[in-house]
Amino acid sequence: MELKLTLNGRAVTASVEADTLLIDFLRAQGCLSVKRGCETANCGLCTVLMDGTPVLSCSVLALRAAGHHVQTLEGLQEEAADFAAFIADQGAEQCGFCNPGFVMNTVALLRENPDPTDDEIRAYLAGNLCRCSGYEGQLRGIRAYLDHKKGRG
Repeated sequence: MELKLTLNGRAVTASVEADTLLIDFLRAQGCLSVKRGCETANCGLCTVLMDGTPVLSCSVLALRAAGHHVQTLEGLQEEAADFAAFIADQGAEQCGFCNPGFVMNTVALLRENPDPTDDEIRAYLAGNLCRCSGYEGQLRGIRAYLDHKKGRG
């Protein structure tokens, strides 16, 4: 079947099988930041933005993305780079495997709510599994980034 979508700002047309998952399609397109973790929609490693909304690409058929705008971390480098430095500064990226999912969800959160409370941040990121940290480093990194953007950092 033919799939047409906008991937990281460019039009893409490809032939896919009806049962192709979005994660597999994106990785075949060179978007290797989209990681395979649990394959049960529980870890957040495969998070991408579809029309600006976070979705778990391991649980979405590629054909569901037809006609939509899909963004992966590869397409958000400028927006994500500054933020990722704050996560690293807090020591919250020990192995780095979960970072793409955290960054994608944080970008979506901050687009939706530019001044979230700590509880709102925790709630928004609840679906992201990190096996190395206690999540407080990520929270401190997000808070430091927000303070920096407001000129308080």
